[in-house]
Amino acid sequence: MKITSFQVRCVIVPMPEPLRTASGTVGVSPLVLLTINTDAGVQGHSILFSYGLAAQKPLAELMRNLESVAVGQPLAPADLSRRLHGHFRMLGTEGLVGMALAGIDMAVWDAFARAHELPLSTMLGSSPRPVQAYAGVSYEGALGSGQSAEKWARKGFKAVKAKIGYPTVAEDLAVVRAMRSAMGPDAAIMVDYNQSLGTSDAARRLRALEGEGLAWIEEPIVAHDHAGLVQLAAAITTPLQAGENWLGALGFRHAFDAGVRGLAMPDAMRCGGVTGWQQIAALGQLYGVALSNHFWPEVSAHLLCATPTAHWLEYMDWWNPILKEPLDVRDGMAYTSERPGSGVEFNEAAVQRYLV
Repeated sequence: MKITSFQVRCVIVPMPEPLRTASGTVGVSPLVLLTINTDAGVQGHSILFSYGLAAQKPLAELMRNLESVAVGQPLAPADLSRRLHGHFRMLGTEGLVGMALAGIDMAVWDAFARAHELPLSTMLGSSPRPVQAYAGVSYEGALGSGQSAEKWARKGFKAVKAKIGYPTVAEDLAVVRAMRSAMGPDAAIMVDYNQSLGTSDAARRLRALEGEGLAWIEEPIVAHDHAGLVQLAAAITTPLQAGENWLGALGFRHAFDAGVRGLAMPDAMRCGGVTGWQQIAALGQLYGVALSNHFWPEVSAHLLCATPTAHWLEYMDWWNPILKEPLDVRDGMAYTSERPGSGVEFNEAAVQRYLV
């Protein structure tokens, strides 16, 4: 079976609610949709999120330009990944290039699993199973965060993560306590600073949060400041979380070698797609690091099923409007589809509605 063509489309999907963080606000999802076609009629799909509108068109053009490298190649994910990465040996595989390669990789794996009539998790040697999931709370202040946490609790979630990094640590604490009040004492509460603090301010704030029973504190400082993360982790007992901004398996190895351990969260678009995730899962098992995902819940649910140190699934429903069958989440657990593939298939009527 060989790859015959790419279909690349841009859509702008409105957010259910704007995503507010200490670093800024995102009001819409600028997405690049890829469909890979084969000579046997099997297709594979993937979604890329460009974060900002300015990067959407360049990302789409880059993926279209890579069609000529992939067309005529066998539907063999590992081989194609090596070929595409080798194509950028001199330029490098970070930034938009890495995102494009990950999107192709995810679509190829989806087609590969569909060709074998297996769910992606089974294709990776595991089997579909429920994965514990948490929901996200935006940068909404104590009152809004408590109300959002209560909303998710009514939907059956037993874990939530809030954006914090307010002007004062007292405001951070108020948000955590409002969510705890809404969710109850047994809920898992996580917080995310989105890299908004300096090291000295982070040390002060993290010590103030110590008594709140948090499941983790995410990216308090710049994600690539490995020494700073190690220093902060040594000063508190609450686990630190990072990894969504580390690039590829090598980025994770550098962090682990520097002593950043315990928890990590690969992002399928930044870590190299399914192939990159597999490499990171092996590192997680080797270094004893529990792995959660960042974004891409449909694909990531399958990947976590095949991850020895799987921890939490980050659930977000932002892209559900363009999906034919969004991820099934019940009572705080995500249930991967048992249909062939990664779970990504487009609702064509919705795609046409949001098409750029």
